[in-house]
Amino acid sequence: MGQIFSAMLTRFGMNALLVLAMIPTIQAGAGPNFGLPFGIICGLIGATLAIELDFSGFPALFFAIGVSIPLGAIAGWLYGLLLNRVKGQEMTVGTYMGFSIVSLMCIFWLMAPYTSPEMIWPYGGDGLRVTVVLDGRMEQILDRLWSFNVHGVTIPTGLLIVTAVSCVLLWLFLRTRTGLAMSMVGSNPRFAEASGLSVNKYRVLASTISCAMGAAGIIIYSQSYGFIQLYQAPLYMALYSVSAILIGGASLQRATIAQALIGAFLFNGLLVIALPVANVAMDSDISEIMRVIISNGIILYALTRKEAGGDAQ
Repeated sequence: MGQIFSAMLTRFGMNALLVLAMIPTIQAGAGPNFGLPFGIICGLIGATLAIELDFSGFPALFFAIGVSIPLGAIAGWLYGLLLNRVKGQEMTVGTYMGFSIVSLMCIFWLMAPYTSPEMIWPYGGDGLRVTVVLDGRMEQILDRLWSFNVHGVTIPTGLLIVTAVSCVLLWLFLRTRTGLAMSMVGSNPRFAEASGLSVNKYRVLASTISCAMGAAGIIIYSQSYGFIQLYQAPLYMALYSVSAILIGGASLQRATIAQALIGAFLFNGLLVIALPVANVAMDSDISEIMRVIISNGIILYALTRKEAGGDAQ
Protein backbone atom coordinates (compact mmCIF):
# COMPACT_ATOMS: atom_id res chain seq x y z
CA MET A 1 0.00 0.00 0.00
CA GLY A 2 2.87 2.35 0.73
CA GLN A 3 4.18 2.00 -2.81
CA ILE A 4 0.72 2.69 -4.23
CA PHE A 5 0.25 5.88 -2.22
CA SER A 6 3.79 6.98 -3.12
CA ALA A 7 3.04 6.44 -6.80
CA MET A 8 -0.24 8.38 -6.48
CA LEU A 9 1.54 11.40 -4.97
CA THR A 10 4.31 11.26 -7.58
CA ARG A 11 1.94 11.00 -10.53
CA PHE A 12 -0.18 13.79 -9.10
CA GLY A 13 2.83 16.09 -8.83
CA MET A 14 4.22 15.28 -12.26
CA ASN A 15 0.89 15.92 -14.00
CA ALA A 16 -0.48 18.80 -11.92
CA LEU A 17 1.08 21.66 -13.92
CA LEU A 18 -0.21 20.21 -17.21
CA VAL A 19 -3.72 20.14 -15.76
CA LEU A 20 -3.39 23.65 -14.33
CA ALA A 21 -2.49 24.81 -17.85
CA MET A 22 -6.13 24.23 -18.82
CA ILE A 23 -7.42 26.99 -16.52
CA PRO A 24 -6.41 30.16 -18.45
CA THR A 25 -8.07 29.18 -21.72
CA ILE A 26 -11.21 27.93 -19.98
CA GLN A 27 -11.48 31.15 -17.98
CA ALA A 28 -11.02 33.23 -21.15
CA GLY A 29 -13.87 31.46 -22.92
CA ALA A 30 -11.72 29.46 -25.35
CA GLY A 31 -12.49 26.12 -23.68
CA PRO A 32 -9.93 23.49 -22.64
CA ASN A 33 -6.63 23.88 -24.43
CA PHE A 34 -6.52 20.93 -26.82
CA GLY A 35 -3.56 22.67 -28.45
CA LEU A 36 -1.39 21.93 -25.40
CA PRO A 37 1.06 19.93 -27.58
CA PHE A 38 2.29 23.30 -28.90
CA GLY A 39 3.65 24.06 -25.44
CA ILE A 40 4.74 20.48 -24.77
CA ILE A 41 6.85 20.44 -27.93
CA CYS A 42 8.59 23.64 -26.79
CA GLY A 43 9.32 22.03 -23.43
CA LEU A 44 10.86 19.02 -25.15
CA ILE A 45 13.05 21.33 -27.23
CA GLY A 46 14.27 23.01 -24.03
CA ALA A 47 14.99 19.66 -22.37
CA THR A 48 16.91 18.29 -25.35
CA LEU A 49 18.94 21.51 -25.63
CA ALA A 50 19.91 21.18 -21.96
CA ILE A 51 21.35 17.73 -22.66
CA GLU A 52 22.98 18.87 -25.90
CA LEU A 53 24.78 21.66 -24.02
CA ASP A 54 25.86 19.17 -21.33
CA PHE A 55 23.95 20.61 -18.36
CA SER A 56 23.30 18.36 -15.37
CA GLY A 57 21.32 18.60 -12.14
CA PHE A 58 19.45 21.77 -11.28
CA PRO A 59 21.27 23.83 -13.96
CA ALA A 60 19.82 21.45 -16.56
CA LEU A 61 16.34 21.81 -15.07
CA PHE A 62 16.51 25.61 -14.85
CA PHE A 63 17.99 25.94 -18.34
CA ALA A 64 15.32 23.70 -19.85
CA ILE A 65 12.51 25.63 -18.17
CA GLY A 66 14.13 28.99 -19.00
CA VAL A 67 14.30 28.10 -22.69
CA SER A 68 10.95 26.37 -22.95
CA ILE A 69 8.74 29.03 -21.34
CA PRO A 70 9.55 31.78 -23.89
CA LEU A 71 9.23 29.30 -26.76
CA GLY A 72 5.92 28.07 -25.33
CA ALA A 73 4.69 31.65 -24.98
CA ILE A 74 5.48 32.39 -28.63
CA ALA A 75 3.79 29.18 -29.77
CA GLY A 76 0.78 29.97 -27.56
CA TRP A 77 0.54 33.48 -28.99
CA LEU A 78 0.45 32.12 -32.56
CA TYR A 79 -2.05 29.45 -31.54
CA GLY A 80 -4.22 32.10 -29.85
CA LEU A 81 -4.32 34.11 -33.08
CA LEU A 82 -5.59 30.98 -34.81
CA LEU A 83 -8.27 30.40 -32.16
CA ASN A 84 -9.63 33.91 -32.72
CA ARG A 85 -10.32 32.96 -36.34
CA VAL A 86 -12.24 29.79 -35.46
CA LYS A 87 -14.45 30.92 -32.57
CA GLY A 88 -16.91 28.25 -31.56
CA GLN A 89 -14.74 25.45 -32.96
CA GLU A 90 -11.77 25.78 -30.61
CA MET A 91 -11.82 22.20 -29.31
CA THR A 92 -12.07 20.60 -32.75
CA VAL A 93 -9.47 22.83 -34.37
CA GLY A 94 -7.21 22.61 -31.31
CA THR A 95 -7.25 18.81 -31.42
CA TYR A 96 -6.32 18.68 -35.09
CA MET A 97 -3.66 21.36 -34.71
CA GLY A 98 -2.17 19.50 -31.76
CA PHE A 99 -2.01 16.30 -33.79
CA SER A 100 -0.52 18.20 -36.73
CA ILE A 101 2.29 19.87 -34.78
CA VAL A 102 3.27 16.56 -33.17
CA SER A 103 3.47 14.89 -36.59
CA LEU A 104 5.37 17.84 -38.06
CA MET A 105 7.89 17.77 -35.22
CA CYS A 106 8.63 14.11 -35.98
CA ILE A 107 10.47 15.44 -39.04
CA PHE A 108 12.30 17.96 -36.85
CA TRP A 109 13.47 15.29 -34.40
CA LEU A 110 14.93 13.32 -37.31
CA MET A 111 16.64 16.27 -39.00
CA ALA A 112 17.70 18.49 -36.07
CA PRO A 113 21.51 18.86 -35.84
CA TYR A 114 21.91 17.35 -32.36
CA THR A 115 25.25 15.66 -31.65
CA SER A 116 24.98 14.40 -28.05
CA PRO A 117 25.56 10.62 -28.03
CA GLU A 118 22.98 10.33 -25.25
CA MET A 119 20.21 11.36 -27.65
CA ILE A 120 21.12 10.49 -31.25
CA TRP A 121 20.69 7.09 -32.85
CA PRO A 122 23.78 4.90 -32.34
CA TYR A 123 23.90 3.93 -36.03
CA GLY A 124 24.32 6.75 -38.49
CA GLY A 125 24.35 9.48 -35.86
CA ASP A 126 21.41 11.37 -37.36
CA GLY A 127 18.15 12.14 -35.59
CA LEU A 128 17.06 11.74 -31.99
CA ARG A 129 15.96 8.54 -30.32
CA VAL A 130 12.33 7.94 -29.44
CA THR A 131 13.18 7.86 -25.72
CA VAL A 132 16.03 9.82 -24.13
CA VAL A 133 17.17 8.66 -20.68
CA LEU A 134 17.67 11.42 -18.10
CA ASP A 135 19.88 9.36 -15.79
CA GLY A 136 22.72 11.58 -14.63
CA ARG A 137 21.00 14.70 -15.96
CA MET A 138 17.86 15.67 -14.10
CA GLU A 139 16.16 12.36 -13.38
CA GLN A 140 13.75 12.74 -10.41
CA ILE A 141 15.73 15.72 -9.17
CA LEU A 142 12.59 17.34 -7.73
CA ASP A 143 11.16 14.05 -6.48
CA ARG A 144 14.23 13.44 -4.31
CA LEU A 145 14.55 17.03 -3.10
CA TRP A 146 13.79 16.99 0.66
CA SER A 147 11.78 13.78 0.26
CA PHE A 148 10.98 11.70 3.34
CA ASN A 149 9.10 8.56 4.32
CA VAL A 150 5.97 8.34 6.47
CA HIS A 151 4.86 4.76 7.29
CA GLY A 152 6.29 3.48 4.02
CA VAL A 153 4.89 6.33 1.92
CA THR A 154 7.52 8.44 0.14
CA ILE A 155 6.58 12.13 0.05
CA PRO A 156 8.11 13.87 -3.02
CA THR A 157 8.51 17.19 -1.22
CA GLY A 158 10.25 19.10 -4.01
CA LEU A 159 7.67 18.04 -6.57
CA LEU A 160 4.78 19.07 -4.32
CA ILE A 161 6.46 22.41 -3.53
CA VAL A 162 6.71 23.19 -7.26
CA THR A 163 3.02 22.32 -7.63
CA ALA A 164 2.09 24.55 -4.68
CA VAL A 165 4.17 27.47 -6.00
CA SER A 166 2.56 27.10 -9.43
CA CYS A 167 -0.90 27.18 -7.84
CA VAL A 168 -0.08 30.30 -5.81
CA LEU A 169 1.34 32.14 -8.83
CA LEU A 170 -1.70 31.26 -10.95
CA TRP A 171 -4.05 32.24 -8.10
CA LEU A 172 -2.30 35.61 -7.75
CA PHE A 173 -2.45 36.23 -11.50
CA LEU A 174 -6.17 35.45 -11.69
CA ARG A 175 -6.75 38.14 -9.05
CA THR A 176 -4.82 40.86 -10.84
CA ARG A 177 -6.59 43.36 -13.06
CA THR A 178 -5.51 41.39 -16.13
CA GLY A 179 -6.66 38.08 -14.67
CA LEU A 180 -10.06 39.45 -13.67
CA ALA A 181 -10.49 41.00 -17.11
CA MET A 182 -9.63 37.66 -18.71
CA SER A 183 -12.27 35.91 -16.59
CA MET A 184 -14.82 38.58 -17.47
CA VAL A 185 -14.14 38.07 -21.16
CA GLY A 186 -14.84 34.36 -20.73
CA SER A 187 -17.99 34.72 -18.63
CA ASN A 188 -19.67 37.51 -20.62
CA PRO A 189 -17.94 38.56 -23.87
CA ARG A 190 -20.59 41.14 -24.82
CA PHE A 191 -20.42 42.88 -21.46
CA ALA A 192 -16.62 42.81 -21.66
CA GLU A 193 -16.70 44.46 -25.08
CA ALA A 194 -19.14 47.08 -23.81
CA SER A 195 -16.70 47.77 -20.97
CA GLY A 196 -13.92 48.44 -23.45
CA LEU A 197 -12.09 45.11 -23.10
CA SER A 198 -10.65 43.40 -26.18
CA VAL A 199 -11.99 39.85 -26.21
CA ASN A 200 -9.48 38.67 -28.81
CA LYS A 201 -6.56 40.14 -26.87
CA TYR A 202 -7.37 38.26 -23.68
CA ARG A 203 -8.05 35.01 -25.53
CA VAL A 204 -4.57 35.25 -27.05
CA LEU A 205 -3.11 36.04 -23.63
CA ALA A 206 -4.80 32.99 -22.12
CA SER A 207 -3.46 30.75 -24.88
CA THR A 208 0.02 32.21 -24.40
CA ILE A 209 0.00 31.51 -20.65
CA SER A 210 -1.48 28.03 -21.10
CA CYS A 211 1.15 26.90 -23.62
CA ALA A 212 3.96 28.40 -21.52
CA MET A 213 2.68 26.41 -18.53
CA GLY A 214 2.49 23.31 -20.71
CA ALA A 215 6.12 23.81 -21.77
CA ALA A 216 7.27 23.96 -18.14
CA GLY A 217 4.85 21.18 -17.18
CA ILE A 218 6.31 18.61 -19.57
CA ILE A 219 9.79 19.22 -18.12
CA ILE A 220 8.46 18.60 -14.60
CA TYR A 221 6.74 15.49 -15.95
CA SER A 222 9.85 14.22 -17.75
CA GLN A 223 12.25 14.69 -14.84
CA SER A 224 9.89 12.74 -12.60
CA TYR A 225 9.34 10.04 -15.23
CA GLY A 226 13.07 9.75 -15.88
CA PHE A 227 12.81 9.93 -19.66
CA ILE A 228 12.14 12.41 -22.45
CA GLN A 229 9.70 10.92 -24.93
CA LEU A 230 9.74 12.37 -28.43
CA TYR A 231 7.98 11.78 -31.77
CA GLN A 232 4.37 10.58 -31.19
CA ALA A 233 4.55 10.60 -27.38
CA PRO A 234 2.88 14.05 -26.83
CA LEU A 235 -0.03 13.18 -29.14
CA TYR A 236 -2.70 12.49 -26.50
CA MET A 237 -1.30 14.34 -23.49
CA ALA A 238 -3.76 17.21 -23.91
CA LEU A 239 -6.68 14.77 -23.75
CA TYR A 240 -5.51 13.40 -20.40
CA SER A 241 -5.18 16.90 -18.95
CA VAL A 242 -8.60 17.92 -20.28
CA SER A 243 -10.30 14.87 -18.79
CA ALA A 244 -8.55 15.33 -15.46
CA ILE A 245 -9.82 18.88 -15.01
CA LEU A 246 -13.32 17.91 -16.14
CA ILE A 247 -13.43 15.03 -13.66
CA GLY A 248 -12.39 17.50 -10.97
CA GLY A 249 -15.69 19.33 -11.49
CA ALA A 250 -14.76 22.00 -14.03
CA SER A 251 -17.03 22.86 -16.93
CA LEU A 252 -16.06 23.94 -20.42
CA GLN A 253 -16.62 27.57 -19.37
CA ARG A 254 -15.42 27.66 -15.76
CA ALA A 255 -12.51 26.10 -13.90
CA THR A 256 -10.75 26.67 -10.61
CA ILE A 257 -7.36 25.68 -9.22
CA ALA A 258 -9.03 23.38 -6.68
CA GLN A 259 -10.90 21.55 -9.45
CA ALA A 260 -7.66 21.09 -11.39
CA LEU A 261 -5.87 19.64 -8.36
CA ILE A 262 -8.76 17.35 -7.43
CA GLY A 263 -9.06 16.14 -11.01
CA ALA A 264 -5.33 15.50 -11.34
CA PHE A 265 -5.33 13.46 -8.12
CA LEU A 266 -8.44 11.45 -9.02
CA PHE A 267 -7.38 10.76 -12.60
CA ASN A 268 -3.87 9.61 -11.76
CA GLY A 269 -4.91 7.91 -8.54
CA LEU A 270 -7.42 5.75 -10.41
CA LEU A 271 -4.76 4.70 -12.91
CA VAL A 272 -2.32 3.78 -10.15
CA ILE A 273 -4.85 1.76 -8.14
CA ALA A 274 -6.69 0.06 -11.00
CA LEU A 275 -3.67 -1.54 -12.71
CA PRO A 276 -2.41 -3.67 -9.76
CA VAL A 277 -5.98 -4.73 -8.99
CA ALA A 278 -6.56 -5.81 -12.59
CA ASN A 279 -3.30 -7.77 -12.68
CA VAL A 280 -4.18 -9.64 -9.47
CA ALA A 281 -7.77 -10.32 -10.53
CA MET A 282 -6.81 -11.68 -13.95
CA ASP A 283 -3.59 -13.40 -12.83
CA SER A 284 -1.62 -11.99 -15.75
CA ASP A 285 0.32 -8.89 -16.73
CA ILE A 286 -2.07 -6.80 -18.81
CA SER A 287 -0.93 -3.47 -17.41
CA GLU A 288 -0.45 -1.74 -20.77
CA ILE A 289 -3.81 -2.92 -22.12
CA MET A 290 -5.59 -1.86 -18.95
CA ARG A 291 -3.80 1.49 -18.94
CA VAL A 292 -5.20 2.27 -22.39
CA ILE A 293 -8.69 1.04 -21.48
CA ILE A 294 -8.81 2.95 -18.19
CA SER A 295 -7.31 6.14 -19.61
CA ASN A 296 -9.65 6.31 -22.57
CA GLY A 297 -12.61 5.22 -20.45
CA ILE A 298 -12.00 8.13 -18.09
CA ILE A 299 -11.72 10.52 -21.04
CA LEU A 300 -14.98 9.23 -22.51
CA TYR A 301 -16.75 9.54 -19.16
CA ALA A 302 -15.48 13.06 -18.56
CA LEU A 303 -16.51 14.39 -21.95
CA THR A 304 -19.90 12.65 -22.06
CA ARG A 305 -20.65 13.80 -18.51
CA LYS A 306 -20.26 17.39 -19.64
CA GLU A 307 -22.34 16.74 -22.73
CA ALA A 308 -25.12 15.38 -20.52
CA GLY A 309 -24.87 18.41 -18.28
CA GLY A 310 -25.39 20.71 -21.21
CA ASP A 311 -22.04 22.45 -20.88
CA ALA A 312 -20.46 21.18 -24.09
CA GLN A 313 -21.23 22.76 -27.40
